[in-house]
Amino acid sequence: MELIKKIIYWLCYTYYLYVFGYASLFKVFQKKSMMENMLSLGFNKTWTTLIGIGELLGVMMLVAGLFWQPLRNGAILLLFPFAVGAFTAHMAHQEYLYFYNSLIMCILSVVILTLDKNFNISL
Repeated sequence: MELIKKIIYWLCYTYYLYVFGYASLFKVFQKKSMMENMLSLGFNKTWTTLIGIGELLGVMMLVAGLFWQPLRNGAILLLFPFAVGAFTAHMAHQEYLYFYNSLIMCILSVVILTLDKNFNISL
């Protein structure tokens, strides 16, 4: 059972890194399709670039977290609001084609933190 949890954890972590990685780079390097989509959501070039930089910081923390475990949880906690914001923005603008990745990122944030034995929330 422990092996299955580790496999699920690392598959989720890898996909999380992949999705935020390409999304952040598309925003930072201002890929035309990404800029047009973000503009349709109401984010101008400056805001899109700032969002991309924030996501890129989280991605760098995810990569560094491969070598230093405490950064992993910090990266997930940093990127979770971006996932929620993306999901909310796409749903508000009825862009149902694009909301799947953001919904998956919201779910994976919880899954990754739940499966991490070094993370807990005490209420």
